[in-house]
Amino acid sequence: FATRYPENTRAALRAALEAGARFVEFDVQLTADGIPVLLHDVELMRTAGRRGNVLDLTLRELIGVRVNEPDRFGDTFDESIPRLDDIVRLLDAWPNATAFVEVKRASLRRFGIPHVLERVMHSLKPVIDRCVVISFEYHAVLKARQLGSSAIGWVIDAWHDRVRDAATKLAPQYLFLDHELLPPKPQPLWEGTWRWAAYEVADPALALELAARGIDFVETMAIGPMLEDERLRNSPVLAC
Repeated sequence: FATRYPENTRAALRAALEAGARFVEFDVQLTADGIPVLLHDVELMRTAGRRGNVLDLTLRELIGVRVNEPDRFGDTFDESIPRLDDIVRLLDAWPNATAFVEVKRASLRRFGIPHVLERVMHSLKPVIDRCVVISFEYHAVLKARQLGSSAIGWVIDAWHDRVRDAATKLAPQYLFLDHELLPPKPQPLWEGTWRWAAYEVADPALALELAARGIDFVETMAIGPMLEDERLRNSPVLAC
């Protein structure tokens, strides 16, 4: 619910679930001491208004950091950086919710795919049956599958035959993409084992248009307003 709350925070995810979201998405980075936390950017300036790189800092060093997005919200919120373990406990209270957990490339490049995925999967274990590990990094979602993730999602950043062939080989349950990457009509979506998810969508009319093209999920930062539209009330809208 990042239009109304700081992104990747307990407040945003709780508000999305309370608004009726059945699917949520969030980003995971690793701290210097190997703790999975929720952050999109490795640099803290945008979300916390201070210098620092999460990959260089331990969890203890991050305890006092507030990710309130001061440029957007001023001092309205008082949100600390959530550990992935904290969000797993939140999800435990919402047994009908599914989480799409995006493992960020910066952490994978710094610490290596095996180490990052082992730490993430360990944290997700209590709710792993309701989690889908996703990433732009092909080998990261492959590793997640090897470590026991029953569903994975690959986020693609291009639309061409080489990517389609890689997707066919990987056979993920989900393929994510920016809706602006879609080919012009009437070119069809690739067929495969996957369901399609498109981001970032805040307009109900666009969501319906994408659904008509074969998109199964739309990802939105405006989950409240989207679910208030009766045309989308029973649709798979994914809150981020």
